[in-house]
Formats: sequence, structure tokens, C-alpha cells
Amino acid sequence: MTSDADIEAQIARVVWNDAGLAPVIVQQHDSREVLMLAWMDAEALRRTLTGGRAVYWSRSRREYWRKGDTSGNTQRVHGVAVDCDGDTILLAVDQHGAACHTGTRTCFDGRELSFRAGEGE
Repeated sequence: MTSDADIEAQIARVVWNDAGLAPVIVQQHDSREVLMLAWMDAEALRRTLTGGRAVYWSRSRREYWRKGDTSGNTQRVHGVAVDCDGDTILLAVDQHGAACHTGTRTCFDGRELSFRAGEGE
């Protein structure tokens, strides 16, 4: 079992921005499908590391939200990592239901941008 001191040491590894937040890339743990981008502060990360479900900080509502409490579309945590700079969190989850508030599987479904491959080389 991970101790409180271990949890705090892990939280201390994150480099928080000026607002005390870090971006969180959320992906399906087995397929690696990118589901969404969210934000956490130290308390949201603490709740996520100790509770087993994803908890985020809502910048617009200025409150914590545990994914699925109102929608039923839960995210069970399977892994947490920080990037090489420590300023971005990668959250591997088992997504049940839609990840996006619009009701789509991911926040990127049907939102592809066109591009011209190979130009600018």
C-alpha cells in the first residue's frame, strides 16, 4: 500500500503552472486512445491517487469534479505518469461511457482538421 508520504512525494514531482494547475492527457489504458484533456491541481491529483477514480479541477466552475458523478461516465485509474519536464500528467483510465461532455467517446471524435502532408519539408 502506498503511504501518505509516498503520495505527497509523487505530487511534489509535478511542476504546477502559475495558477497551480497542470494539464492532464487522459487515455484509455489498453488501446491508448486519447480521450480528453483536463486540468488538475495538487488536491485533484491527491484525490485521484488515493481514490482510484479521476478527479479534475474545473477552471470554469472553479470546483473539483470526479468524472462520472453526474453523468455516470466514470474513469477508473490504471496508471499515472508525469512527462520529462514534470509539467504534464498522463492518466491511463478505463473509460465507461462517453469521455466528452458532448456525449462522444472522446473529445476529439469528428473534430479532425484537414492538412497537407509533406509540405514545408
